[in-house]
Amino acid sequence: MPPELADRLPPGQYVEPGFPVLTAGPTPSVAPADWSFRVDGMVGTVRAWTWDEFAELPSENVPCDIHCVTKWSKFDTSFRGVSVDTLLAEASPSGEHVMAMSYGGYTTNLALDDLLGGRAWVVTEHEGAALPRARRPGAAAGTHLYFWKSAKWVAGLRVMDHDEPGFWEQNGYHNRGDPWREQRYWSD
Repeated sequence: MPPELADRLPPGQYVEPGFPVLTAGPTPSVAPADWSFRVDGMVGTVRAWTWDEFAELPSENVPCDIHCVTKWSKFDTSFRGVSVDTLLAEASPSGEHVMAMSYGGYTTNLALDDLLGGRAWVVTEHEGAALPRARRPGAAAGTHLYFWKSAKWVAGLRVMDHDEPGFWEQNGYHNRGDPWREQRYWSD
């Protein structure tokens, strides 16, 4: 690996040129006409957007590296999506924790601080093209955490006053998932 890339690879990871798709169940089939995204829980205003309404929100390109808990990292990828800052600003959250919820029942927990400040997006494109069905609609977490914290087929965010383990966290994965600290499992 070129030395200029070495500082971008977290400990215990290897560079993967492809983009593996790993899932914990069948791929949900959600047509854009049936999709909605909702922010609820401890918020001043519950907000929900249809696919068409979501497409009208300001979006941005997100160049990034991603790191999977299964030890692969992909450099120089890009997504396009709506900043979670934009979505939460419209809802006025008052809790410190968030549960990302997906079609198909998948959940992942995050500290609100891990979603704010330009650290997380709900994405609809990868490398300039619509996300494939295996990932659509997008991720709801930042690229600074292991990729399981990015929920595929995301349906919403629930703001809470307490932390609650999501799907993988209930099954032994670390509660936060910082790749630079190798926080893969509860014992890490």
